Amino acid sequence: MQVCKFLEVSKLSFAPEYGPKLKEDYIMVKHLPKILDNAEDRRCCSCQWLCCCRDNWQKVWAVLKPGFLAFLKDPFDPKPLDIVVFDVLPASDGNGEGRVSLAKEVHDHNPLRHYFRVTCGTRSIKLRTKSNAKVKDWVVAINDAGLRPPEGWCHPHRFGSFAPPRGLIEDGSQAQWFVDGSAAFEAIGLAIEEAKSEIFICGWWLCPELYLRRPFHAHASSRLDSLLESKAKQGVQVYILLYKEVALALKINSVYSKRKLLGIHENIRVLRYPDHFSSGVYLWSHHEKIVIVDHQICFLGGLDLCFGRYDSGEHKVGDHPSQIWPGKDYYNPRESEPNSWEDTMKDELDRLKYPRMPWHDVHCALWGPPCRDVARHFVQRWNYAKRNKAPNEQAIPLLLPQHHMVIPHYMGKNKEIESGENSDYGNHKDVRRNDSFSSLSSFQDVPLLIPQEADGPDAVKIEPKLNGFNPLHDLHGQTSRLSRNPFFFGKSKIEPLIPDMPMRGFVDDHDTLDLQSEMSHMKQTGLEVSEKEWWEIQERGDQVVSADEIGQVGPRVSCCCQIIRSVSQWSAGTSQNEESIHSAYCSLIDRAEHYVYIENQFFISGLSGDEIIQNRVLEAIYRRIMRAHNEKKCFRVIIVIPLLPGFQGGVDDSGAASVRAIMHWQYRTICRGHNSILHNLYNLIGPKMHDFISFYGLRTYGRLYDGGPVASSQVYVHSKIMIIDDRTTLIGSANINDRSLLGSRDSEIGLLIEDREFVHSSIGGKSWKAGKFAMSLRLSLWSEHIGLHAGEVNQIRDPVIDSTYKDIWMATAKTNTTIYQDVFSCIPNDLIHTRVSLRQCMSFWREKTGHTTTDLGIAPNKLESYKDGDITGTDPMERLKSVKGHLVSFPLDFMCKEDLRPVFNESEYYASPQVFH
Repeated sequence: MQVCKFLEVSKLSFAPEYGPKLKEDYIMVKHLPKILDNAEDRRCCSCQWLCCCRDNWQKVWAVLKPGFLAFLKDPFDPKPLDIVVFDVLPASDGNGEGRVSLAKEVHDHNPLRHYFRVTCGTRSIKLRTKSNAKVKDWVVAINDAGLRPPEGWCHPHRFGSFAPPRGLIEDGSQAQWFVDGSAAFEAIGLAIEEAKSEIFICGWWLCPELYLRRPFHAHASSRLDSLLESKAKQGVQVYILLYKEVALALKINSVYSKRKLLGIHENIRVLRYPDHFSSGVYLWSHHEKIVIVDHQICFLGGLDLCFGRYDSGEHKVGDHPSQIWPGKDYYNPRESEPNSWEDTMKDELDRLKYPRMPWHDVHCALWGPPCRDVARHFVQRWNYAKRNKAPNEQAIPLLLPQHHMVIPHYMGKNKEIESGENSDYGNHKDVRRNDSFSSLSSFQDVPLLIPQEADGPDAVKIEPKLNGFNPLHDLHGQTSRLSRNPFFFGKSKIEPLIPDMPMRGFVDDHDTLDLQSEMSHMKQTGLEVSEKEWWEIQERGDQVVSADEIGQVGPRVSCCCQIIRSVSQWSAGTSQNEESIHSAYCSLIDRAEHYVYIENQFFISGLSGDEIIQNRVLEAIYRRIMRAHNEKKCFRVIIVIPLLPGFQGGVDDSGAASVRAIMHWQYRTICRGHNSILHNLYNLIGPKMHDFISFYGLRTYGRLYDGGPVASSQVYVHSKIMIIDDRTTLIGSANINDRSLLGSRDSEIGLLIEDREFVHSSIGGKSWKAGKFAMSLRLSLWSEHIGLHAGEVNQIRDPVIDSTYKDIWMATAKTNTTIYQDVFSCIPNDLIHTRVSLRQCMSFWREKTGHTTTDLGIAPNKLESYKDGDITGTDPMERLKSVKGHLVSFPLDFMCKEDLRPVFNESEYYASPQVFH
C-alpha cells in the first residue's frame, strides 16, 4: 500500500483502455456508504481526541484519467466505488464568474481541514485531503484533465455535442449501413457471437425471444436470449439498459423482458429507467437503439431488438404457414397490440385475415473512435441509472468509459482555435480556447483499435458476402446471409476533396496544409488498398449476388464521423440539455447545395415564430428552398414518412384519438394552416413549390397465403436518416419532432457521417464527386422504393435532374398511388376529406370484401370494370403487376375538412399536447 501511495500507482494506472496515467492518491470522501473492512485504516488520521473521524469521512484511492475520476477501495481493487464521468460543463456559472470549473477549492473555517469540490452534471462531491498543497494539486490536475486540452470532455464540440468529429485523419473511423432488419440483425448476431469481454445493449423495446436470422426454424441458436446465454457462460459481461415505460400508455412490457433476461445468467445485468415516481418523468422515453461489442464495434440507428422489426426489401404482408415471423413477431400495431408477452410464440393476429405491417428501417455499424464515443454515452447513462435505481446493489457495477484520443488534428498545435458551430438555429455559442495539449495525452499514449481485415482461405470466401463487414477482427469460418452492395460506380480514382471537404466550415480549418499532407500520406499508405478492394467487390457483384438479395448492406468505408445526441438532466444526469442532433439537422440543411433527402417516422416541426413547436428543422428547409428560388437554382427536398401513425385504431375509431392527434401535428407542419411549409411556399412561389419539395409514403401488397386474399399495407417508415448532396448522411434514433430534438425530452443518439472516399458521379447534369457511403445508401433506398434492379441504377444516379426527380421518382409514386386506389381503395387517400365520408367508404368496402381490417387494404376477388357496356371482372393481381417498388404519394388532402385534435370527451384531451409532438 505504502509503495503504491509513494509511486501513485494502482491497477488502473497503466490499463491502456482507460487512457494515460494522470494523478492518483488517497483522499477522504463522505458521500459513499460505509466501507466495512479495515475501518481503522480508513480514518482520516490517527488522532483520538479531535473527533475528526466521527463524521463519516473515509479514506479511498482516487484515480484521475482523461475522461473520469474514479474512487477505489484501495490501489489493488479495479472495481470503482464511485466514478465521475466528465461531461460538457456550462459556459457560465450564472454568477458572472466565467466558465464553470470542474474542480474548485473549498475554504473551511477550520484551518486544519482542507477541501475541494468536484462538480459535473448533476453531481457535486466534496473531497478532503491532508494539506492545502494537495488540494491545489488535485484541483489543477482535475481541471487540466477535463478542461485544458481542447479535446477535453468538458468542452462542447461542433453542434454542441459531447463528442468531437472523428476520422479527420486515419484513426480507424469506419462505418457501414444496413437497410431493413434482416441485414442489420444478421450483422448484430455475428458481432455478438464474436464478443470476448463485454456487450452493451440499450433499447426502447427489447424482446429476448427475437430471432436474428430467418427462417427461424433453421436458426434456433440465433434467438437473442440464446446468443446472450452462450456468451454469458463464456464469461462475457452483458449490460442491458431498458426504457421503463408507463404501463398504461405502452404495452412493451419491459418488466417481462428484464425478468426473462435476468433469469438467463448472472453475467447478464439489466437496468430499467426512469423510475417514474421518484424522477417525476412520465411523458418522455429513452429512445436510443444501441449495441456495442467489446468497445470495438457499435450498431445504432432506428432498429430496436424487438418484434415486428425484422424485414427485407421485399416487405411481405403475409406469412402462413409461419416461416419468417413466429408468434407475436407477426406484428401489426394498427390492428392490435398484444396485452401479454408471456407466450410470445402464440399468434396475436389471425394470419388468414390480417396482414402484418411491413417495416422499413436503416441501421449503421461503426468501428474505431466513434464506437468508443457511443460506449461513453452508454456508460454515462448506465451509471446515472445505477445511482438512481440501485445505488447499493453490488451485482450492478459502475462502468468505466474507455479512452480514445479525441480530435487528432489538434495535436501539439498550441494555437488559438475555434470550436463549435455558429448556427442561426442552435443555442450554442462559439467557444475559443488555447491548445495546451500535454504530452500525457498525446497520440502515442492512446491505443487505436483499427479493425483488421480477415485473412486466410476461409475469410476470403466471406468477404464478398459481408461486403467488408467484420464484427471485430476476424470472422474465420463464419458464414453469412448478408448480401453486398450491388452498385457499380465504374472505376474512378478516390481523391480527398480538400477544397470541397464537407467538414470544411464545420470544424477548425487551421493548418490546412498539414491536413492535406496527412491525407496524402494516408492515401499512399492505406487508401490505395481500400480502393482496390472496393472496385474488385463491385465488379464481382453480379457473379456472387442474385438480384433479389441486392442493396441491403453498404460498403464499409473510412469516413469522418461525429456522434450527436439528445440528453438532459433526467435522462443522463447532464448539467444542461444537449440538442446536437437538432443543431446538426438545421446546420446541414442550411449548407446543402443540391438536395436534401429525409426518411423519418414523424415530421413535426415549426417555422420561425411558431410558439408551440420549438424545433426548427422546418424553418431550415423553408429558408433553404427560398434561397434556391431567389437564386433561380435547382434544389430538391424529398421527404418519406409513414402514411399513418403506427398506433392501434382506425382513424375514425373512438379509441384512436392519439392517432388523429399525431396526424393533426404532421398536417399542421406540412400543408394545413399558416404554420405549414406548403402554405407559406405557395403564397410566395405558387405551384412551383412542388419543384422544390414533395412528400411520400411506402405501400406494398401480396397474398396472405397461397390462394388467399390479396392484401395491402403501408410499409411503416421507421428509419431516421437524412442524406445531403450524396456526401453527408445522418443516421440515428431521433424522430423529427420536439420529443426527439429538444434534448430535454426523449433521449436519442445519432451519427453524422461525412464521406472521405469519393467516386465520380453527377448532380444537376454536372460532374460531382459523390461519397461512397452517402451515394450507395441513397441508391439502395431509391432502388428499393421505385423497384429498380442493379442494372438500372444509372437511371437515378443524378438525384435532382428532371429525368430522375419528375420522370421516374414522382411518376412512379403517382402511378403506384393510382393503382392501389383502384384495387384497394385503401386508407388513407386524397378522396376522403371528412369522417362521414370515411365511415361510408369503410362500410362499403368491408361489406364488399367481407374483411374488417382497420385500414381496408383487402382486394375484392375480381375488379369490376365496364367494357362495351358490360361489366367484366379482372384479377387484382394483374392490375398490381404494374406497381413498381413501394413508393406512393403522401395523401395531403386526407381528412382535410376535419379538426383532428382530441376533444373534451377523450382522455387525450387532458394530456399535455407535448406528448404528441
